[in-house]
Amino acid sequence: MGDTPRILGAPALYVQGPDASLHIGDIAAGLGRNVLFVSDAAVERLFAPRVRQSIETSGLAFSSVSFTGDLTPASVERMAGAQQAWQPEVVIAAGGGKGVDAGKAVAHTLGTRLITLPTAPSNDGPTSRVYLLYDQHHRLLSVEKLPRNPDAVVVDTAILAAAPVELLVSGIGDAIVKRYEAAQCIGAGGLNLFGGQATLLAAKLAETCDDIVRRHAVAGLAAARARSPNAAFEALVEACILLAGIGFEGTGLSVAHSMTRGLTAVPETAGALHGRQVAYALLVQFVLEKRSDAFMAEQLDFYRAVGLPTGLPELGLAAPSARQLTTIAALTLTAPHIRNFECRLSEGDLVEAMVRLEQLCVAA
Repeated sequence: MGDTPRILGAPALYVQGPDASLHIGDIAAGLGRNVLFVSDAAVERLFAPRVRQSIETSGLAFSSVSFTGDLTPASVERMAGAQQAWQPEVVIAAGGGKGVDAGKAVAHTLGTRLITLPTAPSNDGPTSRVYLLYDQHHRLLSVEKLPRNPDAVVVDTAILAAAPVELLVSGIGDAIVKRYEAAQCIGAGGLNLFGGQATLLAAKLAETCDDIVRRHAVAGLAAARARSPNAAFEALVEACILLAGIGFEGTGLSVAHSMTRGLTAVPETAGALHGRQVAYALLVQFVLEKRSDAFMAEQLDFYRAVGLPTGLPELGLAAPSARQLTTIAALTLTAPHIRNFECRLSEGDLVEAMVRLEQLCVAA
């Protein structure tokens, strides 16, 4: 470990505020002339026209391509192949998790510059260089990495405030895990997503992300319900996208994200939003860490205040069987990040922690 360098990666530019997307043409002009908008079909209908106007006003050429369903190698090949002759120089990856991942994958395939444009504050993917591919059976196939982080992240908080509130709740869930996974990864001598040791800045960002989310979550959610972005909403969005994104890539992951391997394999929980899955898994991580009853009660109070799941029933698994718990545990142990923990874990440890959490939720 002593010879492993500290590594930090981040977007080259981050722009946030109401109507920030109106400036996307000026941002793209510094990166290339031919701009390709990539998203799912619904996002293309809703947002491609406004992006086109900004791009063409800046004197650039615009084209768009979309997909439906899961992001598979075949869908990436189709989208990239359809645009290759046009030779796009900049990709705008727009949408939620899958839409942004689609744009990343197309940019990676074509070797273009990349701007991400999130349309929901559901996760920290817009700042990262990581994207996920699935097979035709909706199962995670691979975790891919761009050569570098996005050239620009454009966060239009007027768009995000109009998104369903449950997507912001998911973003909160994805953000609060970063501090605690970072602590476990660093403590266990694990490496971050760049293959290096965490910098002091990345560790501080992960901590600050948690502090900001907990301070502004309730007020920020109220602003989202009113579809009126205010200071609390802006702070919450910045924490959920920018701080969480740089924080997780720069420090590493642990049990909470490892459990998505298991949770996505059980039909009842597979459809839960990523942020809800990892928020639940963080509570399991806390049980494994042997946190005090007072600490757990405080966490459960916060979860209930913002609408995060405190147990498997809230993820869709009302009465988990021993077999289902074992499946979740066994697949969790296949994740590479599971070794970033203070001790080696077994299936039995994970099953026992999940059962204990359900007991705590009933008692609280």
